[in-house]
Order: sequence, then structure tokens, then C-alpha cells
Amino acid sequence: MKHPDDENELFNRLEAEMNADSGGEVVDLDKARSARTESADPTARVMVDQPTPTAVGPGYLGRLLGAKRRAVVPEWLRSTAELRTAATWVARHYAHSLGYHALRSPVYAARLTLQAPTGAAKFVGGTMRWVADREGEPVRLAAVRREDAAEYLKLSRQRDGRVRLRTLVAVLAMFVGLGSALAIYVLAPGWLQALSVGALVMALGSAGRKADAPVIHRAVELPTAVKLTSDIVLRALGALGIPAINQAQSKGRDGFEFTAPITRDGPGWRAQGNLPYGVTVTDVIERRDRLASGLRRPLGCVWPEAVPDEHTGHLVLWVGDQDMNKAKKPAWPLLKSGAVDLFKPVAYGTDQRGRWIEVTLMYIAGIIGAIPRMGKTFLLRLLLLIAALDPRAELHTYDMKGTGDLDPVGNAVSHRHAAGDDDEAILYALNDWRALREELRRRTKVIRSLPRDICPESKVTSALADKRSLGLHPIVMGVDECQVLFEHPEHGKEFEEIGTDLVKRGPACGIVLLLATQRPDAKALPTGISANASARWCLKVMGQLENDMVLGTSAYKRGVRATMFAWGDKGIHYFVGEGSDARIVSSVYVDAPGADAIAARARRVREKAGLLSGHALGEAPEPVTSGYDLLADILAVVPADEPKVWSETVVARLAELREDVYDGWDPEGLAAALKPHGVSTIQVGRRIKGKVVNRRGIDRSHIVTAIAERDGNRDAG
Repeated sequence: MKHPDDENELFNRLEAEMNADSGGEVVDLDKARSARTESADPTARVMVDQPTPTAVGPGYLGRLLGAKRRAVVPEWLRSTAELRTAATWVARHYAHSLGYHALRSPVYAARLTLQAPTGAAKFVGGTMRWVADREGEPVRLAAVRREDAAEYLKLSRQRDGRVRLRTLVAVLAMFVGLGSALAIYVLAPGWLQALSVGALVMALGSAGRKADAPVIHRAVELPTAVKLTSDIVLRALGALGIPAINQAQSKGRDGFEFTAPITRDGPGWRAQGNLPYGVTVTDVIERRDRLASGLRRPLGCVWPEAVPDEHTGHLVLWVGDQDMNKAKKPAWPLLKSGAVDLFKPVAYGTDQRGRWIEVTLMYIAGIIGAIPRMGKTFLLRLLLLIAALDPRAELHTYDMKGTGDLDPVGNAVSHRHAAGDDDEAILYALNDWRALREELRRRTKVIRSLPRDICPESKVTSALADKRSLGLHPIVMGVDECQVLFEHPEHGKEFEEIGTDLVKRGPACGIVLLLATQRPDAKALPTGISANASARWCLKVMGQLENDMVLGTSAYKRGVRATMFAWGDKGIHYFVGEGSDARIVSSVYVDAPGADAIAARARRVREKAGLLSGHALGEAPEPVTSGYDLLADILAVVPADEPKVWSETVVARLAELREDVYDGWDPEGLAAALKPHGVSTIQVGRRIKGKVVNRRGIDRSHIVTAIAERDGNRDAG
């Protein structure tokens, strides 16, 4: 229990701070102190909040500066692809409706003809009741029951006047109608007579139909999804078992603060708002199956999302009319025609709302991760088909699973292609990777030699790729089950070393590396590669580790969780890239015959342009040796009497030893190249002018040990 003196000191200090914060205005805490003293409960809280000033917040201009402006032109109207998709859908919808009703028009005419006598009877009876003023009869009978003679006489005179006027109108209408019918019969051509009689019969048939028996049925059955309401959302959130939400609802509060009306958003409903304090969107995503149960919707229809520029408790809930995996998708624009410029975005899938999602394959290195049978290989093949539709692109495809899923692309257009994990395929891939590393070095020199006005950003552009003499065309390499290469007992380290170099320096030089694996762990995806891949595609995975290996560190904590995908969500994945936050995408499904057709189209274009080469032409590659042994070269330039040497000294000596290989290396590049061999750089201190200077360097004994272990493993193999 606090001593009274301590309590008084606390109040005095609090009073001083509040006075300082209030800009000199004195805040009297005596009342608060006395209220606590006089309170029956000595432990009761004393509220010390200052009175809210009359004017709060920024001024009018400040509020305008912080306001969010709505787009003048809607998103779907700014996107040519979305506008084309919407226009195509509307045209097909009404074309279908027109064809549907045109085919059934004889049936509709027959129904109306059969109902025409009933309609004629209703018309005659209705006309007679109108002329006789039958609608006023209940009022007149009521006057009789009340025995109100004056009112009855007044109503009778009114009725007589109406009957005389309506009789006159009916007689005139009858004569006009008979005269018109006689004129049409005598003077009009046959087609007009038939049209008039048909119109009369259809009109009488429409008047004679029953209310519960429509003549024309709907050409399109609309979805039967229940409209999303506030009550449904609150009920579903209350079923999640989150204590803060349940506690708020038990006290009569909603437990969810809607910040915007529930509206239609594409083929579904969108609700957004703030969760209770301390509850995050991640808590809701973890219970997505319960949320779907509370909404009484299939799991594939319910997609809770976080908003990147809002706080972590701001929830956007999108509930689709149909399961995302079963909803009909728009036709892929490249399925039957079209070409690709890899330097520009290309549609490859749709989001939950059916909008196209685009990917730019240049300037990236990509990782695809998933458990088996979720569409990982099909997604990789789709991206390679996109690359194949750019005739300039040189493809290198490796199906290490060996089932032939990449054969449609590999056999038709690939410069290098292999399938399987046997020794022949591994050596084939190793030679190709070595050649790509040499090609990377050649490209760096070419780019460095180009004038600044031609290559201002020191990277390959579409215009440079068009110049065949420079040899800077796009190179896209796709590897399925890449863990086979990186975990190889003999060549795994070299694959990792080359792959790390391609991922880091390749994108700027026009070389794209796409790696797919069903084992997204540190062995299957070396850290140097996974940390530098700028594009990520993650289909269903089983745990947080696999999720973050593909989507990036802390993705799971941010609510980007591919673990929430169901077993039936084939092809649905999180996509991180294109300079935006993670998005849920359903990739275009292209089966084997469709892939063959697209690849054949790409081959024909390349044949006409004279760009077909390598495996697609039946040419075998020339063996390429590694060209150097990094560890041995380091021992050659670092004598035994120098146990520890700075990295910058080592790379300078290596450049003198093999200029064509090590020219341009820096200490960071040396560290990355040594890492696959199990060698790490250390702090090396040297005394210069009486002062000790510490820099990163190598320990020669570590190099000797790495060579001994490597040679020992080879001998054991």
C-alpha cells in the first residue's frame, strides 16, 4: 500500500506535468485528491483527463491535406484490360439472352395465343365494369346501410353522370377501333395485317396470363448468395471465440465498428471496420474456417484481409457469391493469340473479385513454394509460357521431378532443357549454370561499356534487348523442384554459389531465375537466394517456417498466411511483387494440350524471326568447365605466412590472378561466393600508423579446412 507522502508527491508531479502540457493553464487536482479521500472505495481510479477543448484537431486546411481523395475515374475504367473484360462480359451476356429468347419465341407466341381468349374476356368484362361504374358501388351500398338518403341520392346522380360519359367514350372507342380494323383489312398490305393481328393477340394473351405462370423465363440464373448485412457480420465475428469481441457483445456493444457501408464489390460483398482494441486482423485470419461457418458461406468465398496503410485492427472482409476456385474466370487474353513484351506487365491470374493481376518478369528473381498437388508446377509452366511468347527470350527449363510437366515449353522453344535427377541431367544443368555465369559476366562488361545516353540506368532495357549485336536479350530460367540441385551432395555448393550470383546480379543484366519447390526450407532455398528474390508465389503450405521462407520474414505475423488455403484451392496463392503488398491470386489454368498449343505458337514466331536455338533445334550443348577453383585460387594468392587477410586485399590479388574471372569483385561478393563452401568472413585487425583498423577478411586456415572437407567428400562419393 502506498504511503500518503508518496501519493501526495505523485499528485504534485502529475499536476506540474499537466500544467506544463496545458500551456500554462492551471489544472487543479485538489478536487481529484479530495474525491479519492472521500470515496468509499480507497482503491477507486481517479480520472485525470483534461476537459476536451471546444476546438480540436487541425484546421480546415489541415483536414484537407490529410483527406483521402477518391479516384475521379473508376479503377475499372482506367484499366484497359478490365474495361475490355467488362465490355466483353456485357456483350456476351446480352447476346446469350437474345439467343435464348429468340430460340423460345415460338413457344412464347403459342402460350400467348392460348391465353388470348381469357385476355379478351378480361378486357370486355373490365370495360363493362368501368362503364357501369362498379368501383363506386361499395360506397353507395354503405350509404343504403346507413339509411342516409341525401348521401345516396348524391352518389346516384354522380354515378349516372359517370355512366353517360363513359358510355359515350366506349361507343366512340368502339367505332374508332372498328374503323381502324376495317381500314387495315381493306387498305393495308398483308404483312401489316399479320403484324396488327399478332400484336392484338399477344396483348390479349399478356392480359390473360396468370400471375404465377410467367410466359418468359430468365435466360440467366442469378446467384442465390444471401446479401451480407451488419447482423450477419457481427454474428460471424462473435462465433470466432475471440474474448475481446465476445466481451463487447455481452455488454451490449457490437464488438466491431463499421467504418463504411457494406457494398457490392465485384461478384461479392465488402465490409470493413475496426476490431476491438487488442484484436488484430491476424486473429481473424487464423479462424477463417470459423468465420465462414458463422457467415454460412463456403470457405472459398470468405477472404478477410488487412489494409497495409491502416492499423493492424482494421479488417476488410470480402465475401464472394461463389467459391473462388469454382467461379468462372474470364478468358486469358494470351490463350489463343497475342505476343508478350517481358519488360511490360502481363496478366497471369485473377483476384477474388475477378480482376486481372499482372506480373512483369524482367528485373526479378522469383520463388514458387507449395506442398505437392497444389498447382506449383502448373504456375511455373504458365510463367514460362508467358516468357516463351516474347520471341527474344531465351529459355532454360529444368524439370528435376522428371514427370515431363515442362516438356511442352522445353521441347518447343527452350535453348536448354532437361528432365529428371539422374547424373546426366545434373551435369547438363551444371554446365548450363556455369555458362550462364560466364554470360552474366560478359553482360556486365557490355553494359559497363555502353554510353550513358544509350544505357542510362546500367541495366538491360527493351530497346537494348532488340539489338541482337549486343546479345542482351532476356534469359529466363525455370527450375522445378530446385532442391534437387541445391541439395546435391557433390555439386550443391556450386549450384548455390552460381544461383546466388544470378539472383543478385542477374535481373539488371536481363537474366531471370524462377525456382519452384515443394520443400521451402533453408536447404531447398538457400538464404542467399531466398533473401534476394523480389517476386514470391506461395500456394498452400503447412507451417509458419515454410510460409516465411517463400513470402519473406515476418509475413506470417503480418497476416499473409498461405496456410489458410484449403486443399481444394489449387492454383490459388499469395503473390508478392510488382511493387505492391501481398495479393491473393488464382492463376490461369492451362492444361497440357493448351500448353502445347501456346508453345507451338511461340515456336512458329521464333522460326520466322530466326531466333530458335539450342535444345529446340536438337543442338547439344558444349561442355563448360567451372573455369576456376575459388578456394584454390585464394590459397594461391594468400601465402601461408599471412594467416588473416582483408577481403579487399584478397579480391585485388584475385583480379590480378584471373582478370577475366574476378574483375569487378568486391568484399561483399567474395563473402557471398565463400558462403556456399561453408566459409564466413571475420573481423581482421591491422595496425596502421599506430592505430588498429578492423575490416572484414578471411582466415586462411578456414580455406584449407574447406578444401580438405570438399576433397574428402568427393573421395567418399
